Amino acid sequence: MEHKDLNRLKVVLAEKKRTNKWLAEQLGKDPATISKWCTNNAQPTLENLLQIAKCLEVDINELVRQ
Repeated sequence: MEHKDLNRLKVVLAEKKRTNKWLAEQLGKDPATISKWCTNNAQPTLENLLQIAKCLEVDINELVRQ
């Protein structure tokens, strides 16, 4: 099965000049979890995506591939 980047978290973090560590602190998550989301080795839940969008002040649609 082809590996597909489902989220744009790494890109949006870079655009906002924020780090994985910063996001982990905001969400109360392990930095390793954020890293997995950024590399698309795992995907955040819809609830987590909503929290990420709020933290980064972006629309949730900016966090997912269309």
